[in-house]
Amino acid sequence: MARNNANNKEEPIEKQLWKAADKLRKNIDAAEYKHVVLGLIFLKYLSDAFSKLYEKLKAGEGEYAGADPEDKDEYKAENVFFVPEKARWSNLLSKAKQTTIGKTVDEAMDAIEKENPSLKGVLPKVYARQNLDPTSLGELIDLIGNIALGDTKERSADILGHVFEYFLGEFALAEGKKGGQFYTPRSVVELLVEMLEPYKGRVFDPCCGSGGMFVQSEKFVLKHSGKINDISIYGQESNQTTWRLAKMNLAIRGIDSSQVKWNNEGSFLNDAHKDLKADYIIANPPFNVSDWSGDLLRKDGRWKYGVPPTSNANYAWIQHFLYHLAPNGQAGFVLAKGSLTTKTGGEGEIRKALVEANLIDCIVNLPPKLFLNTQIPASLWFMSRSRENGKFRDRSGEILFIDARNYGHLINRRTKVLSEDDIKEIAETYHNWRNPDGNYEDIKGFCNSAPVDRVKEMDYVLTPGRYVGLAEEEDDFDFKERFSQLKNEFEEQLKQEEQLNERITENLSNIQIQ
Repeated sequence: MARNNANNKEEPIEKQLWKAADKLRKNIDAAEYKHVVLGLIFLKYLSDAFSKLYEKLKAGEGEYAGADPEDKDEYKAENVFFVPEKARWSNLLSKAKQTTIGKTVDEAMDAIEKENPSLKGVLPKVYARQNLDPTSLGELIDLIGNIALGDTKERSADILGHVFEYFLGEFALAEGKKGGQFYTPRSVVELLVEMLEPYKGRVFDPCCGSGGMFVQSEKFVLKHSGKINDISIYGQESNQTTWRLAKMNLAIRGIDSSQVKWNNEGSFLNDAHKDLKADYIIANPPFNVSDWSGDLLRKDGRWKYGVPPTSNANYAWIQHFLYHLAPNGQAGFVLAKGSLTTKTGGEGEIRKALVEANLIDCIVNLPPKLFLNTQIPASLWFMSRSRENGKFRDRSGEILFIDARNYGHLINRRTKVLSEDDIKEIAETYHNWRNPDGNYEDIKGFCNSAPVDRVKEMDYVLTPGRYVGLAEEEDDFDFKERFSQLKNEFEEQLKQEEQLNERITENLSNIQIQ
């Protein structure tokens, strides 16, 4: 036991907080509880950012000389949300033990929305509900109040942003299928972003969920020493509750979310960014949606490569992405694996048109169990408007296929994630193939750069396994030898079980004799 204790590292703060917050959940569903917790984390962020500037204004030194710390314009000038006194964290903390704390928090959320029009309709007002125990709520406020203390106070926004993102993932896991509706697994988002490399330009996600694609794009730019202001964010979400999560998720990262729009009709019926031509499109649209109002859009101008079937939105999404792609733009998105082979409702003809139009750059076959809301196998599509452009080498007339079905590892019985090494290997394979100075070579069982003529021979089927073949080590597989080996192992196990049963029987007999 002592050895185990010595080797155990202290858990990261986000895991400690999650365990503590989850204990306070009691009889509340995770779907409802996430708004309680994430709302408080966001409120803490707003209050911390406000307090930091408030202290500078109050001190009145340098550029802040003569400033009024209660003047809302001072905060607006520095892109900081103004927090009225009744909504400041110190006030909530002083009332955390009162039985009316739920009402106090709801009123705080209301007050912040009134002072900050961009947050109107975003913040949750769920704290006075009967199923939320005031004592537990007070303990939760104390818990979140301790996130950024002492020497971490200067980094509180980063820490709170990290905790917010971690909690989103944990709530998605807790909700299972429903969680997948607002959350794309982080490792999938990281892979998309690492492969696309959105350093600069307009980033668009027309089915943006809780905004994970945008957060990861920002991280990517910062990680590679870029300037976060070099990218601008455009999004759309049809679920208002999910849109609220996105607005908070982006605000806590300091990302301008003014162009992340909500309407309950969705991107097909009510395109919120009709004139946008994006440099990057990163998306995870819902798989195989049948009720996408396709019957109302048969003559829509977006269907340049063929009218998608009313029974499935997959090829409608592809053409919606292409419609919004700038002349040198690139898109990376998730689709059900069936989209690589289907011929239903003219989908095969649309896929053929996309291949012949030289738009498809790369297809990645993903491992199973990555997604929380579906067991449907998935793939990544990468498309480019201009595959001859000078930024990368001319890839006209070829498509890269990557088969990553055997990658990833289980984090529980039903869920897999891709490791950093997995993501790095897949992304570098694509970059080596795409970049002028890349060192790419086909690897049997993993990747293959196929000429379009071969894709035509395959009847425009885009399943990577058809092109990469079997791995080298699998070519030498001896079925008879392996069968014999398994048979011997099974017989040995049976023999051990028989011996164990004999010993048990013998021991029982001895006990009875005694």
